[in-house]
This record gives sequence, C-alpha cells and structure tokens, in this order.
Amino acid sequence: MFDARPQHNEYLRHRAQQFRAQVARRLDGSLTEDEFRPLRLMNGVYLQLHAYMLRVAIPYGTISPDQMRTLALLAEKWDKGYGHWTTRQNIQYNWPKLVDIPDMLDALAEVGLHAIQTSGNTIRNTTTDAFAGAAADEVADPRPYGELIRQWSTDHAEYQFLPRKFKIAITGSEHDRAVIAAHDIGLRLKRDAEGGIGYQVWVGGGLGRTPMIGQVVREFLPEADLLPYLEAIIAVYNLSGRRDNKYKARIKITVAERGLDVIRDEVEAEFINRRAAFAGVDQDYLAALKAMFAAPTFRVAPEGDYEAQRAANPAFRSWTDTNLSAHKAPGYASVKVSFKAPGQTPGDASAAQMRVLADLAQRYGHSDLRISHDQNVVLPHVHKSDLFAVYQELKGAGLHTANAGLISDIIACPGMDYCALATARSIPIAQEIAEHFRARDLEDDIGKIDIRISGCINACGHHHLGHIGILGLDRAGVENYQITLGGDGYEIPQIGQKPGAGFPAEEVVGAVDRLINAYLDLRSSPEERFIDAYRRVGMAPFKAALYETAAHA
Repeated sequence: MFDARPQHNEYLRHRAQQFRAQVARRLDGSLTEDEFRPLRLMNGVYLQLHAYMLRVAIPYGTISPDQMRTLALLAEKWDKGYGHWTTRQNIQYNWPKLVDIPDMLDALAEVGLHAIQTSGNTIRNTTTDAFAGAAADEVADPRPYGELIRQWSTDHAEYQFLPRKFKIAITGSEHDRAVIAAHDIGLRLKRDAEGGIGYQVWVGGGLGRTPMIGQVVREFLPEADLLPYLEAIIAVYNLSGRRDNKYKARIKITVAERGLDVIRDEVEAEFINRRAAFAGVDQDYLAALKAMFAAPTFRVAPEGDYEAQRAANPAFRSWTDTNLSAHKAPGYASVKVSFKAPGQTPGDASAAQMRVLADLAQRYGHSDLRISHDQNVVLPHVHKSDLFAVYQELKGAGLHTANAGLISDIIACPGMDYCALATARSIPIAQEIAEHFRARDLEDDIGKIDIRISGCINACGHHHLGHIGILGLDRAGVENYQITLGGDGYEIPQIGQKPGAGFPAEEVVGAVDRLINAYLDLRSSPEERFIDAYRRVGMAPFKAALYETAAHA
C-alpha cells in the first residue's frame, strides 16, 4: 500500500506550525475574521453554524489502519466522538475548538494526512472508485494516477487562486463509480486498439445552482500526456473563467458560454506548449507509483464454511447478498460497510467504529480501507472464508446493516443542523425516509435505488444525481422540499428533472411513499429497478402519483 509519510511529513508539520501561528494571531485579535478567513480555508477550516469545522483530505479515498485510528483519535480528543464521511471521500469534524485545530493537524501529519486544499478556489481532493484495485471490471487501478494528480496539484503555485473551486475524479472501469461526468474534469481509464492505457477526458461537469453534465473533450488521451493535458485545461480555465460572479465562475459555465469546440481548440493549443515542458520525469514517477500500489499477495485458499454459514444464518446471507461486490481475485470479495442504519445520521462514524474498521482491515483486509463516494466505508480485499468473522465483528459495532444501495442507503449533506449555508434540514428527512421504509419492510422488494438529499442549492448531497433527489429550500421562512426524478451519476449521466411544486417537511415521506408505490405498480418485473422503470415509462405516471393529493405551494 502506498505510504506518503517518508516524503511529506516534514512539509505537513511545517504547514501545521504555520497555521498554529495564524491561529494565535486570530485569537489575540491581531487578525480579524475577514483577514483570517483565507488563511483558515487554505487549511480546510470552515466556520459553520455552531463551531468551526475541519475537513480532512483522504486522498482518492484510500486510508490505512493507523490513519483510521488517528481519525478516531481526533474525533475522541478534539470533537464530540465522531466524524462525518463526505461525498468527496473526506472526513469532516464539526465541533473542534479553533485553538485545538493546530494540534489536530500535527496529529494528522504524523500519519501523512492533512487538510490542505479541502477548501478554497483551488484543486480539491481527487476522488476515485472505492473498489479501485479490487474491482473485477476495472481496466487498471486508478489510484496511482490519483496520487500523481495529488502530488502535482498540491500547492501548485499556478492553481492557488482559480476562479472557483476545481474538482477532478478518475475511474478505472467502464462502469463509472466515481461520478466523473459531474466533475470539472472527469477521467476514465481506457485501452486503445493496441492495448495501451489512456484516458477519456470529460470537462465542464458540476452540480450546485446550475447543474450540468460534463462533455467529452478528448476521447482518448495517451497515458503519458495526463499532466500536461490537465495543465492545459486548467490554464485555459484560469484565464477565461469568470471572476465577476462567483455563481458563474465554475468551468461548467465557461464551457457552456464559450462552447466545447472553442474550449477544446484552446486546450489543444495550450497542450502543445505544456507537453514540451515535460521531460518524462512524471512518467518515471508514475511507474514507481504503480509499483507502490501493487496488489497485495492474495491468499489462494478454500472458501471454508462460507456457503454453509450463508445457508444457516439468514441475516448473514442478506448482508452478503447486499453488501458484497465482485473481486478480481478468486475467493475474495469487497465489503461495503454501511453507515446508514435507519434512524442514524447518514455518514457519521464514531471513534469506536473507526477503530473496529482499522482492526478488521489489519486482520482480514490486507490493511486497506476506502471511504466511498456514498458516505460508507469499503474493505476492498476480504477472503470469503473470513467474511462471517468480519460480519460478526461489524454486528458488534452496529455496522452490519444490510442496505448497501437500498432505499435507506441515502446520501445526505449535514444541512441546517450544521451548515451556515443550508436553507433546510437534510438529516431528519433522510432518517424519516429510512425508518419509514424499514417499518414497511419493503427495502428488499424495492431493490436498488439511489436517494440523495441536499439542504441547499449548493448540492453537497448531490441530489441532482439521485433517482429520487430532494432539495431543501427556504420558502418565506418555511422549509420546503423540491423533488427531482431520474437523475443518475453512474451509468447514464443525467440531471434529475422537477415534476412540479415542492412539499413541506412533514409531507416529504408521504411523497416518496407515493413514488415508491407507483414504481411497484409500474415495474415490468421485480428485477426492473426504479430508474429503469422511470426511463421506460417517463415522468407522467410518477408525477400523477406524486401529486394525487391536493396541490402544494
């Protein structure tokens, strides 16, 4: 497993020491909040409704057991005992005291973690598939490329003051699990006719108040050209992106206003110059990274009592049916650990749970853990003979919920419970939906469905990409929830569409219930998912079901 600590710890300690001095100046009044704001944002520190928030980067979602234990330490020592997984494969601490944050950064630096560029108008944490290096369907492991991008972009002098924040995602599979179409730049690893690795390059995706699906700017970019091509795209954006209006400053607006063909021509022209400046050192380093990310030595062993345990234990069988994914190595599976037990806050992880995961990864998972885009955690490499033992320990920690991809596995932002930007609550709505359908005992019958909730138009819950999306808004001081249908970030990238007016908070569960009842009536078979039924029959019957009661304001 790649370990950045030998080469980065001293730099991270220096950054933490620098921030410690800035915090001291803020606390003694030498810096006003306005003066301090850009300094804290450079170190991932936000000021939320009730406290400061620290967002820690987990590069491409990959984390080791000792790093996970450090995250547990931060939660226990300097927060309220828990952290929150985000859709960018990061973790947020919502209750630290400002005076303690330098100590938190020091502790992170000891294990090679940091909060650099988790905020601000710069290149954010590059995200990827949580099953990278394990997925049976991947062309290649995308993590070495993610690490190359991370080291290239961190504190890159040219990209510290972009028009707006900038997000990159990379997937190693044809089946996208990294939502590349909704990013400023999306990369899909591909092979050409001769078997050479390259990238399909997407540009101009993004959500927020103006959601857009990205477009393919290069169908195949050779592997060696990655960094100069990224530099070309960002250089063009840096010069032509709007700085007069922050709501129109993302590259998606630049592409929409100027046109993909114009952007492509400028990028290709800039690429010629940028490529000439690369002497191949990046490719030498990429080769070294690939070796560092080599797969662990997988056991060649019988599956033991796995099938017998499945037959004897219905709860275990249900968990294996739902929370396991196919692995490239015979006898192995990837385990998704759900942090979405009905009634709990989606994505919240206690310090005790983090330590359980660290122990499980060390004993059964080749010391490898992943934070997933959907606010869960993945043990990517578990031999099937160990699955029952893993399940038993997860059960003891309350992490055995068998709902991965089901209706209670809801993506939700912190909403108005924490966020100063939010206009409505997200967490209680997610909890109520999950508890309602658990009470109806319909989760398995409904099957795979993607529900996402955002507490404001910034769309941190990615509601635009939900099969059912829910956006909380403020309507004259009252929380009102707009529903969208038909979104998809994985298979056929699509922004969800609004069927009509929104609903007050107390009617959201009933609205979703009517949509699900309509789906159960409309589907052609139990195997047809909600999104497939929606695409087959269209909006009209779902809209009719949604608004079968009195009209809503």
